[in-house]
Amino acid sequence: MPLDIPPGRMLEAEPSSPESSPMSAEPTFRSQFLRTMQDRGYIHQITHPAELDEACVSGVITAYIGFDATASSLHVGHLIQIMMLRRLQQAGHKPIVLMGGGTTKVGDPTDKEGQRPLLTEAQIQANIDSIKSTFSRFLTFGDGPTDAVMVNNADWLDKFGYVQFLRDYGVHFTVNRMLAFDSVKTRLEREQPMTFLEFNYMLMQSVDFLELERKFGCVLQMGGSDQWGNIVNGVELIRRVDAKPAFGLTTPLLSTASGQKMGKTVGGAVWLNADMRSPYDYWQFWRNTEDADVGRFMRLFTDMPLDEVAKYEALEGAEINEAKKVLANAATTLLHGEEAAQHAAAAAQAAFEEGKLSADLPTHETPKAELEAGIVLAALAADAGLAGSRGEARRLAQGGGLRVNDVQETDANRVVTAADLKDGVIKLAAGKKKIVLVKPV
Repeated sequence: MPLDIPPGRMLEAEPSSPESSPMSAEPTFRSQFLRTMQDRGYIHQITHPAELDEACVSGVITAYIGFDATASSLHVGHLIQIMMLRRLQQAGHKPIVLMGGGTTKVGDPTDKEGQRPLLTEAQIQANIDSIKSTFSRFLTFGDGPTDAVMVNNADWLDKFGYVQFLRDYGVHFTVNRMLAFDSVKTRLEREQPMTFLEFNYMLMQSVDFLELERKFGCVLQMGGSDQWGNIVNGVELIRRVDAKPAFGLTTPLLSTASGQKMGKTVGGAVWLNADMRSPYDYWQFWRNTEDADVGRFMRLFTDMPLDEVAKYEALEGAEINEAKKVLANAATTLLHGEEAAQHAAAAAQAAFEEGKLSADLPTHETPKAELEAGIVLAALAADAGLAGSRGEARRLAQGGGLRVNDVQETDANRVVTAADLKDGVIKLAAGKKKIVLVKPV
């Protein structure tokens, strides 16, 4: 029988679209896990809330989140998912990190306007190897009942024969329902092609949940709200095929108070790997949080007690900057360690409050010959990541926001040369929050 969402089984009313249905009520949870998730603002949608709450109270549950290996590092946009697994383990339950060695070969069409580039198996494996270490900062791995484990869905997806996969699982899904998903409808309405390869992704994700339920007793899949439809499919597949409990929980899709997508900056994605974004730059990302987001980000991305968070939320005016430093220190410590956070904080204080340089400041290497010949300031600022484009760098300069060696430069066509070197570097700054040391190589 094809999958369908039975009415009355979700926390909220059954949606007309299976991918969009925010929580409309806030039940009182008994379990530490769901209370923490609710109090800190992680829950957007949840299936079978009372049943899941009872399962969390009755014993250890196992839950998973999947991460496709489309790049050699995860970014801040993934951090809320990692923190959910951390909250799960802190509450005495078992997390599974599912690496998408199989699904990455297909590409998730969710919230995408076009098909992702297809990666080779070697590229996917290299990305997985590079990503793995990030999780050990947030989770404890091992063989214990609540220790985290990491698995790869290529272990089962690669073994399916095409006909076997269709016979075993294709019968449980209708094309009618799949076409109703927002991720599919949006692509079709915009007349953007969706390959049959991508169309199969939601089946593969449902089978992942089923496999993890059978191999590890996994009962909960979590993810962002853009994954709601895919998660519900997996929940219902398990309940129908294996007649066992299964649950889904999603978080809100995060944006800043000004509406910008979480983790997007002028310099691109805020990567979690230190070799792709330095601890200093990571610290600065959190230090530059908008005032209205400080408390929310403390709840979501740090382990700070909620009563302490409330005190920082009450700060106003210039005092909120101190709260931002606390946020930056706590978030950076979780990912890179306390020593790296302290170095980043000290480097920021030296650079912005004392006018001193530090080895922890970000650097931009430029060919020595090009610097000797001279580089237009707008081009150098854009290349160094201080502006998103040369046009933006010009506007920044015209507004008095660009400085070379602490001297304001309003002429974006000003040529920067080797004569500007001081102690072997050129200090470029944008506004009061961004500094890059230009270094000839």
